[in-house]
Amino acid sequence: MSLSQQSFAPNAACPLDGIRVVDLSRLVAGNAVSSHLADFGAEVIKIEDPHKGDPLRAWQTNGISVHWKLYARNKKSVALGLRDKRGRDLFLDLAASSEVLIENFRPGTLEKIGLGPEVLHARNPRLIIVRVSGWGQDGPYRDRPGFGTLVESMSGYAARTGFADREPVLPPTALADMVAGLYGAFAVMVALRQVEVEGGAGQIIDLPLLDPLFSFIATEAPIYNLTGEIRARTGSRSETTSPRNVFRTRDGRYIGISASIQAMAERLFRAIGHGDMIADPRFRTNTDRVRNAEECEAPIVAFIAARTLDENMTAFAAAEVTAAPVYDIDQFLADPHVIAREIVVDMPDNETGHIAMHNIIPRLSDTPGRLRLPAPDLGQHTAEILGQFGIDRATLEGLARDGVIGLGGS
Repeated sequence: MSLSQQSFAPNAACPLDGIRVVDLSRLVAGNAVSSHLADFGAEVIKIEDPHKGDPLRAWQTNGISVHWKLYARNKKSVALGLRDKRGRDLFLDLAASSEVLIENFRPGTLEKIGLGPEVLHARNPRLIIVRVSGWGQDGPYRDRPGFGTLVESMSGYAARTGFADREPVLPPTALADMVAGLYGAFAVMVALRQVEVEGGAGQIIDLPLLDPLFSFIATEAPIYNLTGEIRARTGSRSETTSPRNVFRTRDGRYIGISASIQAMAERLFRAIGHGDMIADPRFRTNTDRVRNAEECEAPIVAFIAARTLDENMTAFAAAEVTAAPVYDIDQFLADPHVIAREIVVDMPDNETGHIAMHNIIPRLSDTPGRLRLPAPDLGQHTAEILGQFGIDRATLEGLARDGVIGLGGS
């Protein structure tokens, strides 16, 4: 399938032009924070181990680092080791010239290597420091290693996902990391606004993976406090609205339906030829329908099972029922709405020529983000960035021979 091609604009003006972000993080969460900022023009400098690079590069499909290419778009790579004092001094120069620093070491690690917030703020009082971790910078679990899978397990998210008679289900993506990335980017903008408007000093953003993901199921806490009950997994049904589920069509496809307001439930009942359900005491209100979800769904199941996906979608579109097909990725990419809105675009790539990835999110009418740079090779921008501090080529090559930096393709 041919994907829509967004114009590639390496030199386009963006709303975060002039903001420099030094990203010390590895894997997904910190990269997600800096990706959102990079898409809107921040100069994101990825600090990578000169020998191995970001471990995200090792997540490969058919030998291609797909995750790296997505999360590192619009960024620059500087290969710089922090174990050598010369590397730490260069890093401090970078931090002094930046507005934001992102790190995701285990709490206390930066302090141990002499790059804690006190040292960083002594060089740059306005620096915003984002500290990503599994469990937070304090609390009994602060020193535990924390990957997203552990957070998805402990937060209650997995316990609420799947069917009651089967094991809890973990998300197939790095959900905890991506949610933290969204919160982190938002927090950076709040902190930047504080510095800009109030002229204040920079601050520390404590960004664990646990708290943001729990916020996605935060209604569990008040419901438990009110009822004293631990709710069971419900599959694709909802405990707050009904009917809401996925239904199998005659040709083996699936449709998702959510009748989350009274008018929509009534519209759905009429569309399947059961307008009488509106007056039935079992289905009259949303509370009634949730209580009797299986009986409420029975005629919907029968209606959808007797028709193909296209026949169902035609009928529901005519009745203005809120229904959508359950897509695999190939079906999503072929959908005319996805194509028309350029939700997926081809990004130029140093290795493959081009690679499909999601477009800039969200879309701003007057100050949009831009796709400007493909994901960099390891150390591709080392000479460019460090050269800004007056370091000549001979010195850079000497540092590279000593393993302090990597020059890559720079």
